[in-house]
Amino acid sequence: MYRQGRKLRNKWAAAGAACCGVLGLVAPHAVAQGCAMCYQTASASGAPGREALRHGILILLLPAVTLFLGIFGLIYRRRNQAR
Repeated sequence: MYRQGRKLRNKWAAAGAACCGVLGLVAPHAVAQGCAMCYQTASASGAPGREALRHGILILLLPAVTLFLGIFGLIYRRRNQAR
């Protein structure tokens, strides 16, 4: 029984590593998909405008990351209750 759990865990770890590898290869192409109009507006705004955009991006990222971690934390805590 213990070996089956270990094999399953290793299988999931290998699948996760493969997904991370694929995402790592695709990431440079995803960064280049910016909107031309947004790029022009941001580059023309000057240093204070760029700084405000950076802060705005971080502020908008916080709720998404919080929800993501909260959902996965809930899944982790309740993973053995379904059995």
